[in-house]
Amino acid sequence: MKNVCFYFKIHQPYRLKRYRFFDIGNDHYYYDDFANDEIISRLAEHSYIPMCDTLLEMIRESNGAFKCAISVSGTALEQLQLYVPEVIDRLKHLAETGCVEFLAGTYAHSLASLEDPEEFMREVKLESDLITRTLGIKPKTFANTELIYDDDIATMVSHMGFKACLTAGAKHVLGWKSPNYVYCAASAPKLKLLLTNDKLSDDIARNFNNPEWPEYPLNADKYMDWIAALPQEEQVVNLYFSMDTFGSFLPASTGIFQFMKALPRFAAERGIAFATPSEVTAKLKAVSELSVPYPMSDIDEARDVSAWKGNDLQNEALRKLYGVAERVSLCDDRRLKQDWEYLQSSDHFYYMSTKNLADGASHAAFSPYDSPFAAFTNYMNVLADFLVRVEEQYPESIDNEELNSLLLTIRNQASEINELNKEVKTLRANILNDDTLPVVGAEEVKAPAADKPAPKKRAPRKTTKKTEK
Repeated sequence: MKNVCFYFKIHQPYRLKRYRFFDIGNDHYYYDDFANDEIISRLAEHSYIPMCDTLLEMIRESNGAFKCAISVSGTALEQLQLYVPEVIDRLKHLAETGCVEFLAGTYAHSLASLEDPEEFMREVKLESDLITRTLGIKPKTFANTELIYDDDIATMVSHMGFKACLTAGAKHVLGWKSPNYVYCAASAPKLKLLLTNDKLSDDIARNFNNPEWPEYPLNADKYMDWIAALPQEEQVVNLYFSMDTFGSFLPASTGIFQFMKALPRFAAERGIAFATPSEVTAKLKAVSELSVPYPMSDIDEARDVSAWKGNDLQNEALRKLYGVAERVSLCDDRRLKQDWEYLQSSDHFYYMSTKNLADGASHAAFSPYDSPFAAFTNYMNVLADFLVRVEEQYPESIDNEELNSLLLTIRNQASEINELNKEVKTLRANILNDDTLPVVGAEEVKAPAADKPAPKKRAPRKTTKKTEK
């Protein structure tokens, strides 16, 4: 039986306000609250709310046969909680159905996996904890920022305890192989890989409302015929979308929501099942290992990371940002750490891309800036102020070797404190459970030996007065 996995991504960065050179050192607030509020509220109205309602209706009308997965970044969850809490309520309803799996990712949709392994693992834990705390589901499957993946990332993801990872079905990696199988990572054989079917995903995301497309118009009956016609041994089709696609890029007037609602009925007629990624990886074995020596992603035709690391502007900004990672990890300034998270969002570096400038500037369509150079200038002004604040906490006079030594000492001390706290808790529990022991503040309490009787009290010695001679 064929399994179809739908994945929907929700991510929004904290957009930066216009920050001038003269603001450096004087203004420590970097964000355009008006733009953030307006954008996420608009997307919630046109995309997130109607799409969540559509998914809930698909689950109920199919009696739980329809299943899917959702990926939500930490920065998006924060803004939804702040500006559109009704979306959070709908995500909770989806979680309660048991038919929706929520994926782990990086908290700020960052590039930490390419720049700093320790920061990457810290961000993933932060994101997983937020999903568990907010939606009541602990993520089991991992999907990196824009599905960035290579062998080194696979090792880290497996080390963090994830059993499966979603990534792009890039042709330059797969070659003649099909994305419609479960693979495993060459560098971490226990980690199963799910690969996106880009063609079938694009048939909806890019061509659903394209009158020039030869297959236009697309309906649910035709779409399920295509999936059913795939070779029998190809048992899983992974379809990955940004949730903004539904209702925003493809407005409700196109009939996209009606198309989605019709899919479960036509799938059932053809014996096609819907599944979550955890269900697929639990019941299907990997057919072979997949080695990815260089990072790939789900962005652009090249399916590489040049969208964020393709020019000197981007690489300089990344070098400056992650150059202070260790210093930021040492500080206790909550506001500084929050800014550190928000400045890592991959969107800031995407806006700096100079790719495709000659043929339409595709990246510029998503950028709030007039040019990549304007994006770079604004970000570097903000980063300059941020670096001044980091310098105040830990001056540059402390070299990296000394800083690493200090970090090691702090970590060792923290480890010792944790071990001592465990011992104290164990001793206290033993004391409270032993009724023969008196409870005495912080003093040491010794129990009498069980096999020895308590010592008898001695009678007072009699004294006799000597008679004087």
